[in-house]
Amino acid sequence: MASDQLRRTPLTECHEAAKARLVDFSGFLMPVQYDGILEEAQRVRTKAGLFDLCHMGRCRIVGERRLEAAQFLVHVNVHKMKQGAIRYSFFARDDGTTMDDVLVYMDSDAEEVFFCINAGNRDRDLAWMREVCARFSCELQDQSDELAMIAIQGPSSVETLNPLCDVDVGGIKYYGFVRGTVCGVPAMISRTGYTGEDGFEIYFAEAEAPRIWNAMLDSGKPHGVTPIGLAARDTLRLEAGMALYGHELDDTTNPVEAGIVVKPTKHPHDFSGRAAIDKMAEDGPERVLVGFTTESPRVPRQGYDVVSVDGTPIGKVCSGSPSPTLGTTIGTAYVVADHAAPGTLLAMDIRGKRHEIHLHALPFYKRER
Repeated sequence: MASDQLRRTPLTECHEAAKARLVDFSGFLMPVQYDGILEEAQRVRTKAGLFDLCHMGRCRIVGERRLEAAQFLVHVNVHKMKQGAIRYSFFARDDGTTMDDVLVYMDSDAEEVFFCINAGNRDRDLAWMREVCARFSCELQDQSDELAMIAIQGPSSVETLNPLCDVDVGGIKYYGFVRGTVCGVPAMISRTGYTGEDGFEIYFAEAEAPRIWNAMLDSGKPHGVTPIGLAARDTLRLEAGMALYGHELDDTTNPVEAGIVVKPTKHPHDFSGRAAIDKMAEDGPERVLVGFTTESPRVPRQGYDVVSVDGTPIGKVCSGSPSPTLGTTIGTAYVVADHAAPGTLLAMDIRGKRHEIHLHALPFYKRER
């Protein structure tokens, strides 16, 4: 798609001014990198970085039966979520396959259940959510174009964001959120992220995005904070063992295979795909998601065959990247369950040539707390 046909976020002009390399990402013109990918990834691990997430989907369910609708959509026990809690979950079809992975925000004070969904799945997610909401006589409100979304990630996140807020963001629990202001603008501030580092994602009025973006860069300048592109974000999330829809998760994946669900659901509420998901959790999956490292000069790419030492095909690569944190190359793959133990020696087959890989427990990286 030509660049003039791509959707722009309210921060696109900021990226252009910073000389970012812009690419098509899910129909949006997005910054893939500013400096070097590995340099940007290291900056987030050691200092902090700023991310434009305005391409993500944002919506809320309102109405008396909003909890019932939200519960049918996701596997976590929505009815047990407290005010200000966030949970990671997924949308699934009746057969247990994954439509998307999502974040669920419980805001009883505002009488809503808020969702953050992936950019590439926005249209079909919203259609599915509207269908479910209609069953429970409640309303889905798409706020994707009225709310902006910015993330600050890294060890200096609290020091960067706190001076701009009317709340102490350091007091927000991990996977929790509060309502407050950022630069005087009403905002929802969540202690979440997609990098494995401490950090925050903030939601606020779309028109205020450039002002808040620049204020966060100014506040973070003494801490070495700079904008970070999508490529480094992908490396960071891979190091942290976080799934990317279209890679570790897709239309064929059951969340049990991906390790999101590890045992049958215990709570009493039904959700879409529960029977198929619980059955796989009880029986055990035939394939599972694994991490691996390799000393090969070839970076693992999605779709490469994974083979056993005798050359038998046993899986496929999902993602791969050089890891600046580990100092080696890492990847993920789905392999048959009896070849999935950490430390197992396998190989990826690239045009008939085998490149050794060693299975590694996920995540590759976990920050100290």
